[in-house]
Amino acid sequence: MTSQLPKLAAFLWPWIVATAPANAGDGPTARATPGGIVLIAIGPSKEAPTVYYDGHRVLVRERKGSWEAVVGVPLAAEVGDQQLEWRLPNGEARKIAFTIGAYEYPTQALKVPPKQVDLSKADLARFDREKAHMGAILDGWTPRGPSTLELAAPVDGPRSTSYGSRRLFNNQPRNPHTGMDISANTGAPVRAPLAGRVVDVGSYFFNGNNVIIDHGEGLMTMYCHLSKIDVKVGDELATGALIGEVGATGRVTGPHLHFGVMLNRAWVDPALLLAPPQ
Repeated sequence: MTSQLPKLAAFLWPWIVATAPANAGDGPTARATPGGIVLIAIGPSKEAPTVYYDGHRVLVRERKGSWEAVVGVPLAAEVGDQQLEWRLPNGEARKIAFTIGAYEYPTQALKVPPKQVDLSKADLARFDREKAHMGAILDGWTPRGPSTLELAAPVDGPRSTSYGSRRLFNNQPRNPHTGMDISANTGAPVRAPLAGRVVDVGSYFFNGNNVIIDHGEGLMTMYCHLSKIDVKVGDELATGALIGEVGATGRVTGPHLHFGVMLNRAWVDPALLLAPPQ
């Protein structure tokens, strides 16, 4: 019988609402919250499924003859019911339901020079230019997927739990922190936690000396406040390759590495992908 469903018709498949379990040894750890990662079983398919969440394409991987979507959830996502969109080659679009729950992030108060909070007209214009430039970089999509979703530590040092913290700079509220701060001295080597291609190198008002690596299928990592950069745009890096050195450039209170991890255009908690500390 010929299907009467219109092209790009929307389904809700109730048999794929549950998240899949975390996969030990190749990451990530699942946490269905804002800023977390949700693993969703798609089912068997001859070709890799094309999946979108919140308008952005999602990384998928094959798991024992089936497919799994690895979904990054933005910090600003609303708690409750969410949907993926699975776009089939014949033009149909199937909706896959999942749910995210609440998660309590801390509040962090920081003191920085006043000019880094109350921006001058020139600094604000610079920030707007940098935001547009970085946005274009982060919108990129590389079809080649990463070999694993477990990341090596980019630098040795204590890992903070500052991701997601509501930050007060000089008692003024600003956007939540979207990365992990790793304590290290100036000059400590920063290394690629996974193979990838350098897609941005620059000096930014807030981030200081900054590098972004594309690992494929919407997985990107960012390294901020560097004192030295040892790579250039276009470099293909192996896991463990030197990126640069820890510093205190940009808006900081002292030397450290701000390490950011992005999935499908959402900054997620790096702790969910990092290998356990040695």
